[in-house]
Amino acid sequence: WQPGFPLTDARRAALLAALERTSRGQDSLDLPAGTKIKRIVVTGFDPFQLDADVRRSNPSGAAALALDGTTIRTDSGTARVETAVFPVRWADFADGTVERTLLPSFGPGPRRVDAFMTVSQGRAGRFDVERTNGAWRGGYPDNANVSRTETVPIPAGVPTPSPQPQWTTTTLPYEKIVAAATGPVPVYDHTEVTEIPAGATTPVVRPDGPTAGSTARAGGGGDYLSNEIAYRATLLRDAVGLKAPGGHLHTPVLQFGAGNTDPATGQVTDPDFVRNREAITAQVRSVLTVVATTTR
Repeated sequence: WQPGFPLTDARRAALLAALERTSRGQDSLDLPAGTKIKRIVVTGFDPFQLDADVRRSNPSGAAALALDGTTIRTDSGTARVETAVFPVRWADFADGTVERTLLPSFGPGPRRVDAFMTVSQGRAGRFDVERTNGAWRGGYPDNANVSRTETVPIPAGVPTPSPQPQWTTTTLPYEKIVAAATGPVPVYDHTEVTEIPAGATTPVVRPDGPTAGSTARAGGGGDYLSNEIAYRATLLRDAVGLKAPGGHLHTPVLQFGAGNTDPATGQVTDPDFVRNREAITAQVRSVLTVVATTTR
């Protein structure tokens, strides 16, 4: 776009950055103050892999849009949910978009979160509460068709533990979430990771989590941005001393109805797609209800 007024490269970049933040709700986590309400932050993601099928949605982003500003009433009190959505781009994460969004809610004060949950699309037919998150980027191309294979880079100027840990752990009440009747899709406590054991050079899969001194190659949520947002959020939690439940939930894949699978000829939506989206959002809300119930 060429405006009818002078626009420097720096000003253009600032305008684009403002558009990125505000369009995804990253600057509007309007948590209420007070002791009689619980504050919960939820994050979702943009759609991805649109080069293969431009119709693809992302149930985590859809759930975030649907749940933003809602309240959840439980026997132990009322919870307010505020949400934000994140782009599927390595560079944005390296630049600190996650920490910049969450830090105001994670720090001390009357609007500090009582719980948080990062959400992304996972595997078909199941929800996974990811037990462990790893400090590794596996290189899968993002929405800008850029790959990154490296240790998760922490931006300058944000609170972070030193040295950088290879692993972080959920503090969500995963046992209660798995045991609760949250909806029709089964929910699992997912503990598998991939690591390079201490003193070794070859990655191995560990079904029960990492061993002492190992180097991360994939968290429970893999080695893509799903794992990375969970790692960054829980790392920030630990850095600022936030004593609140927090971690990552993988949703089922959001699927079209039978016969609507060809991107060239299929419909943008169909009744099954809508039902699947609404059912996933409803079960995410049910999981949040369990979290809210167990949050002080």
